[in-house]
Amino acid sequence: MRTRGTLRLATRGSTLARRQASLVQEALEDRRYEVELVTVDTTGDQIRDELIHRLGKTGAFVRELDERVLEGDLDGAIHSMKDMPTEQPEELVTAAVPERGKPGDILVTPDGSTLEELPDGATVGTSSLRRRAQLLSERPDLTVEPLRGNVDTRLEKLLAPALQAEHEERTEADKERKGNTGNDDFEPEFDQTVDDWFDGLSELERQALGREVETEFDAIVLAQAGLERSGFAQYVDYRKLPTNAFVPAPGQGALAVTAVDGETAREIQSVIDHPRSRVETTVERTILAELGGGCIAPVGIYAVVQGEYVHANVSVFDRDGEESVVAGRDLPIESHVEAARDFAQDLADRGAAELIEQARKAADEDEDEADISEEEKPEGK
Repeated sequence: MRTRGTLRLATRGSTLARRQASLVQEALEDRRYEVELVTVDTTGDQIRDELIHRLGKTGAFVRELDERVLEGDLDGAIHSMKDMPTEQPEELVTAAVPERGKPGDILVTPDGSTLEELPDGATVGTSSLRRRAQLLSERPDLTVEPLRGNVDTRLEKLLAPALQAEHEERTEADKERKGNTGNDDFEPEFDQTVDDWFDGLSELERQALGREVETEFDAIVLAQAGLERSGFAQYVDYRKLPTNAFVPAPGQGALAVTAVDGETAREIQSVIDHPRSRVETTVERTILAELGGGCIAPVGIYAVVQGEYVHANVSVFDRDGEESVVAGRDLPIESHVEAARDFAQDLADRGAAELIEQARKAADEDEDEADISEEEKPEGK
C-alpha cells in the first residue's frame, strides 16, 4: 500500500527489466515522487529452457507482477509492453505508457555483416516466431535456431566461438614467441601478448570467452531498444532491419505501468504518460487482440502517428515465412480504436485468421509433444 507518498512499483529482476524500470522511476522522481522498485521473480524468469512463444501464452513475464498489484501489496507494475497479454483483469488499467523507445529489430553479427551478406545456410538465433518467419521470408536458405536468455547471455552466445578461436590462436602464438626469444629474425603473428589482448576485452567479451558453445551463430536478432537500454550497444556490431519487411511486435520498444483503476493510476498517467506512444501502441494491441494472435503466431504490427492519421503496417505469416498477409492502412486518429478493429477484421477476412489458426494448432501440437517427452523422461531426470 502507499506509505508517506512512496510509490512501490514491481519489476522483473533481469538487468534489462531493472534498467527499464529505472527510466520510469527517474521520470516520476523528476516530478518529486518517491519511488521504490520491488523485484518480483516470475515464471518466465524461472523456466529458462522454455521458448518465448510458449511462455507468452500464459503471460509468464507479467502475471506475478500484476497479482501483487491486485492484492494491494504494490502500487503498480512496470512491464515491457510486448510481453503483456491483450486481456487483463477489469480492475487493472494501463496507467501510463512512457515515451516509446526505438521499436525496430536489429541484426547483430561478430563482424557487422548485413542480412544480405550472411553466407548461404547461415545460422541465425531467435526464439521469436515472428522474427523466424520474417527471416525465412527474406532468406529461405537460413537456419534459424532457438535462442533464449537475457540480452548479455544472447550476445555472449554469438561472440563466444570467434573469441575462443582467437584466444587459442594467440595462446599458440605466445608459445612460439617464447620459443624464439633472442631470435632477431622472428616476426610475431600478433603485436600483443594474449594477456594484453585479454586485458583489452570488454566484460561482455570476457564472459563470452568462458561460455560453453552449444550452437555457433552467424547472427542473432534482437530488439534495438532492448540492446540500447541494456548498455551493450557500444560493444557489438549491428545493423537495423527495415520495419517494412521486419514489422515489429506490437508494443515493441514501449513500456507500460499497470495499476488498479483509481487515484494512483490517474496520478501516474498525469505525470509520465506519452499520448502519442499510447495511441500508437493502443492501435497495435487492438489489432492484435482482434486477430487473436497473442504470442502463438508470427504477427508484426507497427503504428505511427502521422498528422490526423495513424498509419498501421501489419504482417501475419505462417511459421516458415512461406505464406503471409501483409497490409497497411491510415486510420483516423479521432477514432483509432474502432478503425483498428475494422482493419483487423479485414485482415482476418483476407486470410490472417486462417494463418493464426494454423499457428494455434501448431502451438498445441508443440505442447502435446513436450508433455509426452516429459512423461517419457526416466525418473530423477
